[in-house]
Amino acid sequence: MVLMLKALNRVWKVREKTLEVYDLKIMTHHSKRYVALKVMYFGQRFYGFASEAQMDPTVEESQYSRCGRTDKGVSSVGQVIALFLRSNLKETDQNHKITGELFPEARIEGEIDYARVLNRVLPSDIRTLGWSPVSIDFSARFSCLAREYKYFFWRGNLNLSAMENAGKKFLGEHDFRNFCKMDAANVHNYRRRITQFEISSSNMSFEGGQLCAIKVKGSAFLWHQVRCMVAVLFMIGQGLESVDVIDILLDIEKTPRKPQYAMAPETPLILQSCEFEDVKFICSSDSGQALRIHLENEGRAYQLQSAIFQEAALSCLPLAKDQSLLNDGTIKKVTSHIPLLSRPTEPSYEERRAKLNSRR
Repeated sequence: MVLMLKALNRVWKVREKTLEVYDLKIMTHHSKRYVALKVMYFGQRFYGFASEAQMDPTVEESQYSRCGRTDKGVSSVGQVIALFLRSNLKETDQNHKITGELFPEARIEGEIDYARVLNRVLPSDIRTLGWSPVSIDFSARFSCLAREYKYFFWRGNLNLSAMENAGKKFLGEHDFRNFCKMDAANVHNYRRRITQFEISSSNMSFEGGQLCAIKVKGSAFLWHQVRCMVAVLFMIGQGLESVDVIDILLDIEKTPRKPQYAMAPETPLILQSCEFEDVKFICSSDSGQALRIHLENEGRAYQLQSAIFQEAALSCLPLAKDQSLLNDGTIKKVTSHIPLLSRPTEPSYEERRAKLNSRR
């Protein structure tokens, strides 16, 4: 998320309704505070919110951390990041010098309206939803208690009851190595706990199609875990796989190698929320009103684009006999389904580790 990081690589000072930008390198001469920001971004234009190794050094100096990893094309309405920011408030030591830090419970009145200032310089598809003072030992990643993802999809002819029954099997703690992109070099524990799973319908529809959403909540997630889970659920919803295939894939003794299958598309996935203890995000009334107006205008703009695509769809020629419309709205040539348990498999974790060790 290069654009977001560039915006956060600035510190703001409001003086007589003018905005002055200060680099973090000179923040040592001014008071600062450690802040958590709640941000949203429309992921279609971005390459993900993941790598901390590619950050500008001044961002690293700000003790930056982010809660959830989102890949290219994935959106968020509840991402949380933490870093030092310039503050209007001052805390001095015994020698009356500015310490550069503030207590997390310090007063809010008179502080910079971080959401308003940030949203002035951010692109239209990235917005700060709120901020909260946090303690110096706070980590947006490791202090997070739970993360919630939501995956939107068109119902079509999917069997939602079968998908719901299958999804409930994810609840609890399991080894999800068959539902992720394995990173054997860095990840050695593939057990994760899912605390909530549900499928719901929205009030949105298109050409008679009902928009639905899968909600998954857990303490932490593996790389591409949600998209892999959704991909298998779609197979079950289409009647291509049995509900019991979830149990089989979660049993790593019986199924130590992941069958090869494509993940669900990235665009419908959003990071819905990140939960923390005693973190309450603040957004001034003026900033909140401006934010709502902006998001409503952006939504209307995308609805206008949708209307154009709808008109184009009405002008299309009929589908060829060897094509069909899939539940996610894409068109693909009809092919016979190969059962997951009959497909070629990827190397197991042990095999990957053995290969890595042989290179040393």
